[in-house]
Amino acid sequence: MQKENKYTEIYKQNNNLSPKNSITTNPIDKSSGLIAKINIMASGMAAMSAPHSITNHHTEKSFAMVDYSGFIKEINEIVSNYNELKDYLNAFHNLFINKLNCGYTAIGFVNEQSNSINIRLLDKNSNVYSFKVFMNDSENEIIKALESGEISCFSDSGFLKLPSIATLPCAIIPIRIQGKNIGISLASDYNIQNHISLYQLAAANLGLLVQNTNLNEKVAQSSNMDSLTNLYSHRRFHELLSQELNHAETTQSKVSVIIFDINDMGQINRDYGHSKGDEVIKIVANRINANIKKQDIAARYGGDKISVILRDTNADEAKYMAEYLTYSLSCCLVDDIGPVNKVSVGVATYPDDSMDKEKLLILAEQAVLVSKTKGYNNGRSTIVSAQDYDFWDDEALNSFATVMAKRHSQLGINFEEALVEQFQNENILSQNHLIEVVTSLASAIDAKDEYTKDHSSSVSRYSVALAKAINLPEKEVERIKLGALLHDVGKIGIPEDVLTKPSKLTEEEFKIIQQHPTIGVEKILEPNPLLHDLIPIVKYHHEQWNGKGYPCKLKGEEIPLAARIVAIADTYHALISDRPYRKGMSVEKACSILEEGAGIQWDKELVRQFIAIAPSLATKI
Repeated sequence: MQKENKYTEIYKQNNNLSPKNSITTNPIDKSSGLIAKINIMASGMAAMSAPHSITNHHTEKSFAMVDYSGFIKEINEIVSNYNELKDYLNAFHNLFINKLNCGYTAIGFVNEQSNSINIRLLDKNSNVYSFKVFMNDSENEIIKALESGEISCFSDSGFLKLPSIATLPCAIIPIRIQGKNIGISLASDYNIQNHISLYQLAAANLGLLVQNTNLNEKVAQSSNMDSLTNLYSHRRFHELLSQELNHAETTQSKVSVIIFDINDMGQINRDYGHSKGDEVIKIVANRINANIKKQDIAARYGGDKISVILRDTNADEAKYMAEYLTYSLSCCLVDDIGPVNKVSVGVATYPDDSMDKEKLLILAEQAVLVSKTKGYNNGRSTIVSAQDYDFWDDEALNSFATVMAKRHSQLGINFEEALVEQFQNENILSQNHLIEVVTSLASAIDAKDEYTKDHSSSVSRYSVALAKAINLPEKEVERIKLGALLHDVGKIGIPEDVLTKPSKLTEEEFKIIQQHPTIGVEKILEPNPLLHDLIPIVKYHHEQWNGKGYPCKLKGEEIPLAARIVAIADTYHALISDRPYRKGMSVEKACSILEEGAGIQWDKELVRQFIAIAPSLATKI
């Protein structure tokens, strides 16, 4: 993307100034008193992302006047009234959308562990986009701005590869603390040149807020108590749970964990303010702590979650205690809100549900989500134990996938391994049962990437249609149905940052992706004798007719017929599906691509047969 183009010249002609010196002519710099002092403070904070040069591409000439004094007052109120970083970010977003008429705002902070910037973008219609930019992508405009520490302005947002905002102009403003660039902020604003000081001030405040947040977290980590609830902190909860589990192992006793999730907290915070939300959390914490046994332990498990550790308690006893506590909560009245009776409750018990601490907590969180799905009975919360649900039913599996997605980056254990272990231990009773379990496993794997949901079931359906079109026997059609469901099962072993990367894969990352057929065979199919006849489908569905596929470079009819069928169905669904970087293609366009590759990538005769039936298939999932 060229930064110096006709838009820069138009801007200079219309305003008779260069982009760089436009900052000094901003009305904010002419103010005096508090405003001037704040500007001086902002510019002095390690030259907070102060640009050596700013490129601007805007053609707009007239804009609504901004009340700079009022704008800065609102920034001060944001800094004074919010405690959580996410709340600051949302407040800044609303401020820029409402006061400066931004098309979108985005914030991203460097994640040193994954060597990337995790970016969250909100547009003016409250649509949310989350994506990563890797630090080694030196050609990316965001990385360039971060490394240079300079503000960069663009006439469009095409480099973000989000079609819905591609035409909007934008600016990238680095966020800096203590001489180090820690992230970036983005804003779409046709009048960025005149508003640049406001964006710099906001970025300076964000830098300070992040620094203060980091300091507060360090202080909190050094303390065993949560400052809001006066319960044990999350860190101390884990320490105490480990001690209780060790004690239970020694004494051959049971330990149960209850997690209470206060529902509608986001709505309470929006409608009544965060102080009211904090009041609700404190009331719930105090009532739970006052009604448990002396030997039990209550802790702040998360933002709106309270957890209890029950020594020498089985699942039934824990559910009884949970019912008593939820009844106790329903008797609490909060001004403007009423009784605290909307909580979701999950229970997990050692060693019945798991002997591993982290898996025990995962099962408890899963039970919470199942409880949330089931809602309330006669105004009372549905108490759910990990022993109450079938792991493979839709509610439980979706809850498990949600927990995996939320906690995958937080804990040092492999959640996919738990899923595979559960699959391998399943007692298959019939062919229909096998299909149900395989379908559930495929759905859980597809859930790792929101853009591939239902991919496996769609590929299976297309494969079955093609197999029937060429008159294969029913038994072979059934084998292809199962093989297509599991064709991507090896992605269970692929890192999520590679699997869901929105931009082009590097050569090294592509080699990692190429391992998924072999992983699927070795981890899922080979240990299960019932699935051995599916191995050729899963292993060879990425081979190509010309011998340039993977993993074995098979060519022509060396590739098993079933694998050739699944390869075409897999490609077709990928072409018609929406991706982060493009919209799904039409049936006609997808078929033309298949036709171009017939005899090169895919079996020519099978492509001809598939194109004939493609219009009768669902075009989008």
